[in-house]
Amino acid sequence: MADYVKPSVILDNMIEAASLKAALPAKDVLIRAMLAGAYLSFATTLAFLVAAQTGQFIVGAVLFPAGFVLIVLLGMELLTGNFGMMPLAAFAGRIGVGAVFRNWALVFLGNLLGSLIYAALFWIAITDCGNVSGGPLGEKLRALAVSKTTAYEAFGAAGLATVFAKAILCNWMVSLGSVVGLASTSTIGKIIGAWLPIMIFVAQGYEHSVVNMFAIPAGMMLGANVSFADWWLWNEIPVTLGNLVGGIVFTGGALYATYRTMPISNQDPASRPI
Repeated sequence: MADYVKPSVILDNMIEAASLKAALPAKDVLIRAMLAGAYLSFATTLAFLVAAQTGQFIVGAVLFPAGFVLIVLLGMELLTGNFGMMPLAAFAGRIGVGAVFRNWALVFLGNLLGSLIYAALFWIAITDCGNVSGGPLGEKLRALAVSKTTAYEAFGAAGLATVFAKAILCNWMVSLGSVVGLASTSTIGKIIGAWLPIMIFVAQGYEHSVVNMFAIPAGMMLGANVSFADWWLWNEIPVTLGNLVGGIVFTGGALYATYRTMPISNQDPASRPI
């Protein structure tokens, strides 16, 4: 347990990391965000391929976090993780609110571009440039695009409430993956720490804005009966807002509230270094 980092120190590291992210040139933020979007897209197709082959979605959920681990280990920029991390530096007075929104806007754009680039290349690879349907994986992605958009539309306001709640629950875990990835100074510790919350979110089918930047357009490219408006109005916009709430309130804000103000001597013994 020599590589364990206690929660109060993790919080300090999150604030420092957010401050450094805020200072990055736009070019670097965009490149790192594009790579993060592509990495998650690779992991998504892996998860659905394995699920299609085995008939067990849990197997795909166990493998999906590999993409997130690449993001953590390489210091890429992922919108959902930054939703939980960037506000902490503003809370601590290290950066301004404008710097938080600048990072979010650039990362959103970069994640979207990386996801769409992978989606286009994936479409070419799986359909032989449109000559075949894409097989079982193509069928799964077409069905997924529908289930994430027009299936919610059928329930109206209740559908929007549902997708919003699923997005909050998703980023409660995904942003926690970024945090727990900082709970160790060893590579193996970071991998295991980041893996667990991501597996939990995927296995339960919650809504992740960056995953959907690939999954829904890919399904549309493969022929799903989903429009651009369906994608954004019934998924991407409410999911992004729900992810924002989950990251700020249930991860970043909650941890800041309990560990930033609590003297080490008063912390729960279980949170102290071993």
